[in-house]
Formats: sequence, structure tokens, C-alpha cells
Amino acid sequence: MQSARFSVLAIALSAGALLAGCSGSSSVNQEAAAGSANSAAGVGASAGLSGLPISVGSGGGLVLEVSEDMAGSTGLGGSASEPYPDTLPPGFVPNDKFGGYLVGEEITAQTAPVDSKVDEDGCGTTILAVIRDFRADGLNFEGSGIGDDRNLVLPELGPDHKPVFAPQGPTVSVKDPAQFADWYRTVEGVNKAYKLQLWFAPNAGVSSFQSTAFFPIDSTGWDERWGGHNFHFTTEIHTRFKYEGGQSFKFTGDDDVWVFINGKLAIDLGGVHVARDASIDVDAQADALGLVKGKVYSFDMFQNERHSFESNFRADTNLNFVDCGTIVPEIPK
Repeated sequence: MQSARFSVLAIALSAGALLAGCSGSSSVNQEAAAGSANSAAGVGASAGLSGLPISVGSGGGLVLEVSEDMAGSTGLGGSASEPYPDTLPPGFVPNDKFGGYLVGEEITAQTAPVDSKVDEDGCGTTILAVIRDFRADGLNFEGSGIGDDRNLVLPELGPDHKPVFAPQGPTVSVKDPAQFADWYRTVEGVNKAYKLQLWFAPNAGVSSFQSTAFFPIDSTGWDERWGGHNFHFTTEIHTRFKYEGGQSFKFTGDDDVWVFINGKLAIDLGGVHVARDASIDVDAQADALGLVKGKVYSFDMFQNERHSFESNFRADTNLNFVDCGTIVPEIPK
């Protein structure tokens, strides 16, 4: 895989860590990743890889030796002699399928916005976003109606680069429409926001991030447990890509997922539901999205986990992302 081609969705880091992530060799939490193979095994166990041969590689990353009979069961693929790539940055927790993540510092009102410089040669394999933890409220989180709930957001992003709630009242999965404005804004007493980095792994010509048990904020935030995990969170991703033709993006997950390209809604998987698939053939939608080859466009993605007891998160893409992600300034609602 070319380092310029990686899958979207990595979540927020500080400016210094962001630069390290763009270079593909993050210095964040290096001390946590250093040490014995026992510490590496502990990280693997926390990610659901207990018992697998995980060690610390020469670069400080985690190495998972994949045998031929293990490849199918782990979803990592590859030959018996091909290890999980020793490019998982230090301190990152490996997913059970592809890629890995690192939860960073808490975001407060004093946290400065982070803007990422565009580099048309590509960013690397780690991208920036924000994750916010919510409490179960019996309304929108753990209590909302189950089922697809499309057309929850307007077809264009708002001026603050956030989705705008479209219905005039409650819907199948949103009992308290007024709270929607807080899903992607940091509000004291309502949510707790953290920087999160997601690392994408090469996968048969695309880059992939896949977890069938995506619980990055266990033991973080409110840490309100349902079925042993901290559910009820939202993720927010802002990045950019260069349109070159022949590109696509596919997402599989639950619950709501909205992807905007050039500020226009391209994927709508609204609702509280089991894992659903949606994909974008960029060439097929280029006219509708206002895209011209050779130019750089925004890519904004919003995903929610609003109901137990599953949390699936997968993205596969060959988009050429040209920044490492952005924390946008928050405009008062």
C-alpha cells in the first residue's frame, strides 16, 4: 500500500502528536508501548486477542505473528510468514481485525482547535477525529426506538461543519431532538470528549480499520457499563482527499453513520440498528457532489453508538487523504 492511501476515520490528537501521526511514527505514549512482551500481551488481551503471540517489534509497535490457520479466524489475512505489520504506532491498541486506535487527552473548552496542513502527497496511516462519551438517558442513548431512521440530517453540512437535524420533531430513534446539537459539540455535564487516533492497515489494495467490538472508551469518560462495555458515544472526523478517479469508500457499522463529501451527504445510515453496509463510488457521484479530478475536497464523517449490545466499526477505502484530520472550532449553538 502506498503511504498516501489509507482509510479514513482516525480521531483527534494534539498538534504535536498530530505531526507525529502524519509522519507515520507517533511519539504518543511511547513509554506505554515500550517494555516487555508481557505488557504487549496485556494490550492484546484488552483488545480481545488474549492468547495470541503478540510481542513488541523493533520499532516499538506490536507484532502479531499470524499462522496460516490463524489468519482466517482473526480476519488479518496474509501468509503464515507474514506478521501483522510492525507499523502500529507505539501505545496503540490493535483491533481484532484491521488497524488499531489510541485514546488521547480529554478535550475541554480550553483545548485549541487543531488544523491539519494539506499535503497532496498524502498524510500517512493515522488520521484525526474526536470521540464523545454520553450517559444512557432513556431517550436518544439506550432507550431510543430500534430500526433504520434515514433523513435525520439535512443533505448539506451546517456552517460549523456539523450535521443539521432535519425533522421537526421526534423520530423512530431520536426522542429528544434538542439534544442532537450536543452530539458533536463538547458540553460540560452532557458529554466528555477525547482525542482519538485511528490507524489503518493495508488490506488487498485498500486501507482498512475494522473492529467487531469497537469500545475505545472502556474505562474512560463516564465509563457507564452495559454488558461489560462503555457504550453510548459519538465519533466525528474531518479530513480532506484528492479526487483522482477510481476511488471508493465503504463503511460497515452501527448505529448512525453519515458521510459528507464536499459538504454534501453521500452516505445516510441513520438509526439504531445492527451493522449496515454503505459505499460510495466517487466517480459515479462526482457530478452530484460537485467534484473535479485533481482537486482537493472535504470528507466529514459522523458515527454514533447509541444502543447496546454490539459495536461494529469498519472502513475500507483507496481515497488519497491529504491531511491527518482536523478538530474544528466549536460555534455556540
